[in-house]
Amino acid sequence: MENIMENITSKTSTMTNFRWKIAFLIFLISFVAYMDRVNLSVATPVIMQEFGFTKINMGFIQTCFFAGYALMQVPGGILAEKLGFRRTGALAILWWSVFTVLTALSKGKFSFAVIRFMFGIGEGPVFPSLGSATFKWFNSKEKGSASSSILLGTFFGPVVGPAVTVTLMAAFGWHIVFVLFGLVGALLAWIWFHFAKDNPADSPFVNKEEAIYINDGCLSNTDNKKTMAPWGKFLRSSQFWAVGLQFCVIDYIMYVFLAWLPLYLTETQGFSLAKMGIWASFPWIALMAVVFLAGYISDKFAKSANSSRQYTMRTITAIIGVVICSFGLYIASHTANPIMNIIWMSVSLGSLGLTFSAGWSTVISLGGKYTGSVSGWMNFWGNIGGVLAPIVTAFLVTNYGWNQAFAATSLFGIIAIVAWIFVKPGNPLVSEDVAE
Repeated sequence: MENIMENITSKTSTMTNFRWKIAFLIFLISFVAYMDRVNLSVATPVIMQEFGFTKINMGFIQTCFFAGYALMQVPGGILAEKLGFRRTGALAILWWSVFTVLTALSKGKFSFAVIRFMFGIGEGPVFPSLGSATFKWFNSKEKGSASSSILLGTFFGPVVGPAVTVTLMAAFGWHIVFVLFGLVGALLAWIWFHFAKDNPADSPFVNKEEAIYINDGCLSNTDNKKTMAPWGKFLRSSQFWAVGLQFCVIDYIMYVFLAWLPLYLTETQGFSLAKMGIWASFPWIALMAVVFLAGYISDKFAKSANSSRQYTMRTITAIIGVVICSFGLYIASHTANPIMNIIWMSVSLGSLGLTFSAGWSTVISLGGKYTGSVSGWMNFWGNIGGVLAPIVTAFLVTNYGWNQAFAATSLFGIIAIVAWIFVKPGNPLVSEDVAE
C-alpha cells in the first residue's frame, strides 16, 4: 500500500482531473431539475389567471409532482444500484424532460395534475443516481465538496429560474419555458450516459493515476458487483429513520419557499412580476453561498489529523442551521417592510444550507456502497415534506393568511433538531462485508 501511495504522489502532476467535470455535470443536472420545478411556481400567477385556478388548485397540482417524486425515491435508489447510476440517471432525465415539455400542453386541473405527477415519477431516480455517482467518483476527502455540487445545482435553479422564466414569459408566453427546458434536459440525458461511467476506471478520460486516487489507493472500486441493500437491517436502525425524518422537515420548509415565495412576494409585499423575478432569487443565493462554504469546511475536517471530528461537526452545524432557519422565518413572517422581509427570508433559507450539506454528506458516510438506497430513502422522506408543503401552506394561507402560514412553518424545525441527535453521521449503517 505504501508503494502505491508513493506512486500516486510521484505522478500527481500527470493525474487527470476528469472527476471534477463529472461534478460539474452533476451540478448542471440538478440545476436543470430545479429550474424545471421552479418554472411552474414562477408561472403560477399567470396560470392561475388564465385557467381560473385557486391557491388550493395550484397547491394540489404542485403536490402531484411531489407525490410522484416521493414514490420513486426508494425504487430509484434500488435501480441506481442494480442497473447502475449511468443508465438509471440517463433514463430518468429523459423521462422528466418529456413531461416538462408536455406541461406546456396542459389544458386544465386534471391534465396539469397528471403531467406533473408523471414528471415527478421521472425525476425520482435522478438524485439517488447522483448520490451513487458521488460515492463512486470521488476520493473520501473530496466527498463533501462533491456533494455540494448536487446542492449548488438544486439551489442555483431557483436563483436563475425566476428571472429567466419571467423574461421568457414576457417575450413568448409561459408555454415556451417548459418546451425549452425539456429540450435542454434531453441533451443532458445523452451527455450523462456518454460520460458518467459506473466505474471511473472504465472511463477513457480517466487515467490510471486518477483512478487510483479516487479509490484511495486501489486501481478500481473494491466492489463493483451490483447488490441489493440490506433493507431489513436498515429498517431496524434508528439512524435510518432519523436521517429521513430530519430531511422531511427541512425539505418541507425549503419547498414552502420553492412553491409559494413568488406568489407571496407579489400578493403580500407588492412586487411586480418583473421585480419578483429578481428579489425571489436572493434567499436562494444565500442558500448557495452557505452550501458552498459548508462543503469546503467539511472537506477541511476530512483532511485534518482528527478526521472523525467532521461527523460531530455535521450534527452541530445541522442543528444550528435549523435553529437559525426557524428563527429567521418567524421574524420574516412579522416583518412588513419588503426589503427587510427579503433579508430575513434570505437568512432563513440560507442557514438551511448548513443542514442540507450535513444531510447529503451523511448519506454517503451512513450508506457507503449503498449510498443510492440511503439517499433515496432520505429523499423519499424529504419529498413527503414536498407533498405536504404546497397543499398545507395553501390551506393555511387561505384560512389564516400568509404570515400565520410562515410562522407555523418555522415551528416544524423542532422536529428536525430532535431527529439530528439520533442520526450519528460517523456510524455506518452496515459494514462493507455485510449483505442480505
